[in-house]
Amino acid sequence: MADLEPLLRDLVVANRILANENVVDAYGHVSIRNPNNPDHYFLSCSRSPELVQRADIMEFRLDGTPVDGDSRNPYLERFIHGAAFERNQDIQAVVHSHAEEVLPFTISSQPLLPVIHSAGFMGPEPPVWDIADKFGDTTLLVVNMDQGRDLAEAFSKRRIVLMRGHGFAAAGRSLSEVVRLSVMLPRNAKILTAALQFGGLKPLRPGEIALRQDMNPEGKEFYRAWEYWATRAGCADMLDS
Repeated sequence: MADLEPLLRDLVVANRILANENVVDAYGHVSIRNPNNPDHYFLSCSRSPELVQRADIMEFRLDGTPVDGDSRNPYLERFIHGAAFERNQDIQAVVHSHAEEVLPFTISSQPLLPVIHSAGFMGPEPPVWDIADKFGDTTLLVVNMDQGRDLAEAFSKRRIVLMRGHGFAAAGRSLSEVVRLSVMLPRNAKILTAALQFGGLKPLRPGEIALRQDMNPEGKEFYRAWEYWATRAGCADMLDS
């Protein structure tokens, strides 16, 4: 059985990093699958990511039901996480964000192409999921498993799904991978937006994208970013020594 405390500590760090890097603000969330029970996952109670502490972490079944009768207020959109874990056993962590840099690509015909090497592992052009296609007029929030499963279908073998007028969901093979992906995606979107103003565009080649995607998500070269972001977020003391 895996020791869960380092994992849950890292989940707190992930919340702080995503907040400090402006991927999430008062809203948005990050989860990780329970390695000792793949049908469960960990996610904070309904709290702004910058404020999340170890005591805020809740455990959920894939259908979004809190484990052990935990009565704290959960995130309304926890179904994004459970449905993604349910559909693909390779997914170990999920982020949901409303990053403003990404939003124009959810409501226009311009695809969000990978154009910088550090975002290459996002994969090719991500699909745009429109909740209205199946559910008609809603608040655009994913508030049940039917909506979550429909969103999860859009993932297919991709790591990013854009959500029309809402934001994005990201899935990773590890917590650190999904955090890197979620930090780099808005940066890629910002650079792409600037480049489009100049005319002419040279996005990453399919082979370049594939090579980035095949990199080991737990490679030692990536820990440098995790340590750097955690230090910037003021929680380096929570990292394993």
